Amino acid sequence: MECRYMDAEILLEKILNIPSVNGKDDEGAVARFIASYLHDCGLETRIQKIDETHSNVIAVLKGKSPAFILWNGHIDTVPYGDLKAWDHNPAVAVRMDDRIYARGASDMKSGLAAMVYVLGELGRQKFCPEKTIVFLGSCDEEKNGLGARYFLEQEEMQSPELLLIGEPTACNLGIAQKGCMWLNLKVEGSASHGAEPERGANAIEQGVLLLLELKNWIRTFSHKILGNATMQINLCSGGTAPNMTADLAEFTVDIRLIPGMSDGQVLTKVQELVNKFTGQNHNPIRFYFEVENNRPAVELAEDSEWIARFKELPGVSEGADTPLKLIGINYFTDASVLCEKWKNLPVLLLGPGEPDMCHKANEYVQLGKYSNVIAILFQLCNNI
Repeated sequence: MECRYMDAEILLEKILNIPSVNGKDDEGAVARFIASYLHDCGLETRIQKIDETHSNVIAVLKGKSPAFILWNGHIDTVPYGDLKAWDHNPAVAVRMDDRIYARGASDMKSGLAAMVYVLGELGRQKFCPEKTIVFLGSCDEEKNGLGARYFLEQEEMQSPELLLIGEPTACNLGIAQKGCMWLNLKVEGSASHGAEPERGANAIEQGVLLLLELKNWIRTFSHKILGNATMQINLCSGGTAPNMTADLAEFTVDIRLIPGMSDGQVLTKVQELVNKFTGQNHNPIRFYFEVENNRPAVELAEDSEWIARFKELPGVSEGADTPLKLIGINYFTDASVLCEKWKNLPVLLLGPGEPDMCHKANEYVQLGKYSNVIAILFQLCNNI
């Protein structure tokens, strides 16, 4: 395939038209397309195949210095959801006025395509930046971070000077992101006749009461950019019949942590509540909990050198259609995985997608913002 002269918008459409729904499609198809494109443009590229449906793509634009910055974007998307809620086929990019609609248009194939386009053009021009740029297109970000974890296991490299992720920020600069913990709670009570609840221990009621108390505690933590930490009960099951006291229940909660909170704090509080609720019931009741997903919060100080450098880029602070603002992001990214190895890694988010369109029907990206991010990335490569 001859692709080195591909227009930026055509490149975006082609990436959007490769289905990569997490858990359904072959995410490696996107990785292979990007690897082929960047190889044709003169970059070193390779595929990290993890299994039959998961692959990463890595590309390197060599600089004058071995010091490097890492660009990252994930290649998977969430499912389409209710197809009736879409005005168009979510698997096919549709352009209307200054927008392109498709699953992944905002989260985050537009940010991914912007990075790929810039690197491809610079490779084609044989441009040599001061610092090396390593690009990682990672799989399985929307679930377990399999791609980012595999990258860390396979690649032996020093810490980058910066991690830049193309997640949707609407052309603003994301400097803080919430972490995420999925906590599973199983409750064992004891059954009784529905007319005699005092003879049993209701697992559903006790689990809900415990979790609501945990939720109230979680919401006491606040961050000046990200707002409050949050918790939701998003999965639950239990009980046997309407006229039987529920003796079993299971819940999964989604906790969004802010910088300064740790998983250890949360688990200590959960154990404290387990002890409290176990002790106050006259009938035996038992609680079991485990963590299913754990992504720490990430933050970059506002006086960071990298934030200042972005604001000083030509055309960013003056004359840009969308001047950079410092914002926080409520969702987690692969930064939470990569920072497990590189503890003090500066992380910034910059992408054209709309944060409030993530995981929704009729997801879109504005092409003006897509072009703006491409311009910023070109300027960054000239000023690193």
